[in-house]
Parts: sequence; C-alpha cells; structure tokens
Amino acid sequence: MAAFDPEKFEDKYEHYFTELQKAYKQAFEVMNDRYDSELIHAIDQQILNESEPVYEGDGEFGIDLPEDPTERLTAIIVDDEKLATVLERYVEELESQHREVFGFEG
Repeated sequence: MAAFDPEKFEDKYEHYFTELQKAYKQAFEVMNDRYDSELIHAIDQQILNESEPVYEGDGEFGIDLPEDPTERLTAIIVDDEKLATVLERYVEELESQHREVFGFEG
C-alpha cells in the first residue's frame, strides 16, 4: 500500500476502497468473536451500512453514524443500553482498525 495521503481520503472510496473494506471486515470479525453474532450482524447491516469513516488528523479516524442509529435497528430486539454499549465498542474497534490498516498503529 502507498503511504496514506489525508487529501486523498476526501475521495476515500476512489483511492482507499480496498483498505476501507479491510478495516470494516476486520472490525466485524473482532466484534463477532466477542459479542452476540445476531446483534453484531444487525448493527453492521442496519447502522454501520450508512456510516462514514472520516480522517480527523494526526493518525486518528472517526466514524460518523447515521441520524438516530439506535432507532434504525429493527432486525432484533435489544435493550437500548446494551445496544448503545456494543455500538460504542464497535465504533472504537472500527477506528482502531482504520488506524492499523492505514499504518498508524500495529
């Protein structure tokens, strides 16, 4: 992989599509191993499918979630507190995987 270019990240799907797929896949696998797979699958398909990775600078990434992410989850019934906790952990894992895939840690 070529060196990460923050300016190219503005057109991330054109320049970094493969890396983004890898980060999301690795995060999914980590979360699926640690949490209820049905919940992880639902979060992946109904919340994170509309998320947007952003480069915040200094090797840090963020994940912009869609509006009202917990209300988007309809595939399963889950306690709001549990969903919020697992979603927060999932976002942290995604950010970590982005740092790793783009060579900022690991």
